[in-house]
Amino acid sequence: LPLCFPQKLWKMLESDQFRSIWWSDGGKCVAINKDLFKVEVLGRGVRQRVFNTRHIKSVIRQLNLYGFTKMQQNFQRSASLPEFLAEEAAASAHSQILYYYNPSFNRAHPWLLEMCKRK
Repeated sequence: LPLCFPQKLWKMLESDQFRSIWWSDGGKCVAINKDLFKVEVLGRGVRQRVFNTRHIKSVIRQLNLYGFTKMQQNFQRSASLPEFLAEEAAASAHSQILYYYNPSFNRAHPWLLEMCKRK
């Protein structure tokens, strides 16, 4: 039986094969490095393909269909200009990372995975 989207996602997160996707926030969120994910996961040949798409928008659509919500990472800004500019550069690099949360998708509670149903 083929795995559904949340099961594939879980297997990827638990695998040491992918650098573009990992557990974040103590196993409560999924973090995706967008650019690396496009190459590492979506750029695979047909035989090694994890998802039946080559587009990040399709993966994000699946996340949304299964009840994941995008999380915003909040940054505290410094008052001094040099520190502010350094933080802006870090935030820009950080913007390539997408964070998604689903209360039924938690590394510490794998039995909740069966609650991840498509809307």
